Order: sequence, then structure tokens, then C-alpha cells
Amino acid sequence: MDHDPRAQAPYDERMTRPTAAFFDLDKTIIAKSSTLAFSREFQAGGLISRRAMLRSAYAQFVFFTGGADHDQMDKMRQFMSQLCAGWDVATVREIVHETLNNIVEPLVFDEAVTLIEEHRLAGRDIVIVSASGTEVVEPIGELLGADRVIATRMEIVDGKYTGNIDYYAYAQEKARAIEHLAATVGYDLAESYAYSDSVTDVHMLEVVGHPFAVNPDKELRRIATANDWPILAFVRPVALRRRLLVPAAKPTLAALAVGGAMAAGGVMWASRRKRALGA
Repeated sequence: MDHDPRAQAPYDERMTRPTAAFFDLDKTIIAKSSTLAFSREFQAGGLISRRAMLRSAYAQFVFFTGGADHDQMDKMRQFMSQLCAGWDVATVREIVHETLNNIVEPLVFDEAVTLIEEHRLAGRDIVIVSASGTEVVEPIGELLGADRVIATRMEIVDGKYTGNIDYYAYAQEKARAIEHLAATVGYDLAESYAYSDSVTDVHMLEVVGHPFAVNPDKELRRIATANDWPILAFVRPVALRRRLLVPAAKPTLAALAVGGAMAAGGVMWASRRKRALGA
């Protein structure tokens, strides 16, 4: 699994340019923070204390209710990164893989899975772009049949997390990573799509020709309305295995951690779906 897009050969402009659909993960594909959802399992595995689990549960509540501003998210990021200092990387990955289906499946939005399937049938690559850590995002991406992921990376020394962040895939950095990936793979961003719920991802939405606000926070809704971006409502969590009717484009995730853990069918969706996939 290649984790450095710069290791690839540059895109040959004589080729037909591919397109992609870029999806934020938390509250866009799944209904809450992908990282914080594993708090109970991390405690059961001896990685965190009950007190830390309760604190992360509170952070998840703030996140889910849409009350987390930039400063709060930064504090959550610092808390989660410091919390995992000293954790064994292999143990974290084992816990995530063993519990992924039970945790993530009931949280996946039916409308998001439908869009992923339709974009794949239209020949577009599926790229998940998340501020959560690669240890969580890559397995979820594989479950969804994504072609690539862009995610946060924690520093690892001697098989353990140091508590430092190598790369934080957040806010404007998501847009930079998408542009770097497009230059490497050759994506035509003007003909590509992007989906997110948060105003912190406005830069990510601006770099594609077809941006969509999904369950947007107040500020993103204002920006989307001002720019005439479609606003989608995802409201139906489903079991993922029952929804994956179209096989993944690849048997396993071709993950690209583009830079650089943990960071912290509605009516409108139905009426906008044709517009969403019209180009």
C-alpha cells in the first residue's frame, strides 16, 4: 500500500483526464466522529481510562450536536493526540479491524452509500478526505470500496505513537492535499465532486466544479446558499453490508495518505440527486 503520492509517476497529460468524488467522512458518510466512536473499544483494550473515555464521549456529543467551533475542535485534536501517546500501533489497528463492522455499519448514511455507488458506476474514483487518523479512515475506506484516502497521520517511533502529529488533514490542508493528488493522478477537478458538512471544509468544496453541502452547519449553509451550492440532507443510517450492491472498483483500498490521531433520504437529497450526478 503506497502512502506517498509523490512516489508515483507524474500524470501524462496526453491521457484522458479522470474525475473523482471527494467525501468528508464524519457527519457526511457516517453520523458521528469516526475516531471518537471507538472510545469504548479503546478502553476495553486497555488503551484509555474511564475518565478519558467519558471526556471523549463529551467531545463526541459536542461534535454530533454541531456545537464544536474551530477552537474546540483544535482542543479535541490536542486531547486525542496526547491521549494516544505510548499506544501500541498494532494494538490500535487490531481493535479497529475487530470492531469496525459493529461500530461503523449502523452509522453509515444510506444516501451517502447510494452516491458512492452512483459515482463509481459513472467511472469516478472515490476519495475519502478526513481529519481522523489513517488507522481509522483506511479500514472504513476499504469497507466502502474507496480508491484512496486522505487522512491525518500520527508520528510513530518503535511501533508506538509519540503523541505528535506528522500531518493534520484539516481545513485548508484538505484542499491542498486534493490539489496535490489531482496533479499526481491527473484528476480534472472542474469535473469532480466534493461533499462535506462543515464550514472548515469550504476550501475543499471550492477546489472542485461540483461542491455539495451535506447536513451543513450554520455557516456552511450560509456559504452554500450564497454560492448556489446544492444542500443535501442525509438522514437514514443503515447497515453497510446490506447496502453495498456494487462491488468495489478494487479488491482492497489503494490508500494514499497524501500528507500527512486521531482528530477530532431527505426530501432535499431526493430532489437534488439528478443535479448531483448530472455532469
